Amino acid sequence: METIGWLSILPPVIAIVLAIWTKQVFISLFFGIWLGWSILAGNPVSGLRDALECCIRVFEDGGNTKVIAFSALVGALIVFTQRSGGVAGFIRWLSEKGFASTRRSAGLLAYLIGVVVFVESSITCLVTGTVARPIFDRLRISREKLAYICDSTSAPICILIPINGWGAFIMGLLAAQNVDQPFMTIIKSLPFNLYAIFALLLLLGVILSGKDVGPMAKAEHRAREHGMVLREGAEPVVSAELLETEAKQGIPHRAMNMLVPLGVMVAMMPISLLITGNGNLMQGSGSTSVFWAVLAATAVAGILYGAQGIMNLKEQMDALLKGIGGMMPLALLMMLAFAIGATCKELGTGPYVAEMAKAWLHPALVPAVLFLVSGFIAFSTGTSWGTFAIMVPIGIPIVAIMGTDLHVTVGAILSGGIFGDHCSPISDTTIIASMVSVSDHIDHVRTQLPYALVAAGGALAIYLVLGIV
Repeated sequence: METIGWLSILPPVIAIVLAIWTKQVFISLFFGIWLGWSILAGNPVSGLRDALECCIRVFEDGGNTKVIAFSALVGALIVFTQRSGGVAGFIRWLSEKGFASTRRSAGLLAYLIGVVVFVESSITCLVTGTVARPIFDRLRISREKLAYICDSTSAPICILIPINGWGAFIMGLLAAQNVDQPFMTIIKSLPFNLYAIFALLLLLGVILSGKDVGPMAKAEHRAREHGMVLREGAEPVVSAELLETEAKQGIPHRAMNMLVPLGVMVAMMPISLLITGNGNLMQGSGSTSVFWAVLAATAVAGILYGAQGIMNLKEQMDALLKGIGGMMPLALLMMLAFAIGATCKELGTGPYVAEMAKAWLHPALVPAVLFLVSGFIAFSTGTSWGTFAIMVPIGIPIVAIMGTDLHVTVGAILSGGIFGDHCSPISDTTIIASMVSVSDHIDHVRTQLPYALVAAGGALAIYLVLGIV
């Protein structure tokens, strides 16, 4: 693919820097899109026209539209489970059993949920955030910490237990490169997917020790000492009022009114993968499956609440529209994230960075360089899957040409993609983690970054050793 050189890197990097500096994510992302199309068009006026067109074309991709629709329906499901008394009932049950009564046990509960629900990263974030947010607020744990837990147990766990859409996608990429037994290749590469492993272990250590560093330490001190789970002036991705709904008056608070819909959603994910994959779980469509899963969960919730006489049809529609309305800022943010990803593809950002690295690549540095390049591409484009699509076709031929280990190479590419995606303000999983925790998006990125860099540093050191030996 032809690229336009170093200029292809400017739009995503400037958008990310502006977002962190100004804390105005929407404006920063659109500026990056505008800059990218201005470079392609040769002038800012035509660039503006093309940038607006790019945002509209996001919805031409069925996968993008389904993910955005999924995010909107998630809001409806959250409001449903709260209004029905399901969330209140579950929290009461936890209290009666002595669970989540301390900051440490609450963190472990959120961690456990994130690890168990490995079917899809967005669903992992949703379930963890929905269950844990009221508990964290009661125990004065910062929303930044909740977002960090949601984010660190989404993509990392999904890539390490690849019996899901993630595994199906990576298998397809490996098969396209004529790799024998692609599923076994993924399994054998898991020990070398070091960033994902270190991110999960580091998170567990932070929860057990109660020790935090950098901006997270300040956020936790603020929440613990002053009861401010959000910093003064914070701007959550979605309004807390729109997602924090009181249970309906005069109804019993039953945990099953939350657990049944969420259980249906989790169970529907592999079923949908089987259906969309014509009986093959590993060939199913991830975007279609998450959309079907949340639709099924919402429908089951409506039937369940109607059967109990908790909510009539009008009340259900009111809750549905309230939840969807609360997600409109998230839908806009995801549209812009997809649009800047499309802009980067048009600019050739990923292939340019990859070709530059390959030009001076030494065999001993292959794992470390592939990890860093994959991380940079994922950070700049906001997509780990897009990074895998760029880097796997580059990394697999290197195995044959330079004699590097196949499983280490695959592990380094996947690990770098997760690292960059984990840090990027324009990543969909980062955005969803901010949403379900009702956290300021840039605060989430800033507080999570030191931990991500520590895990990445450990992974990089081992990749250097593996390359040498």
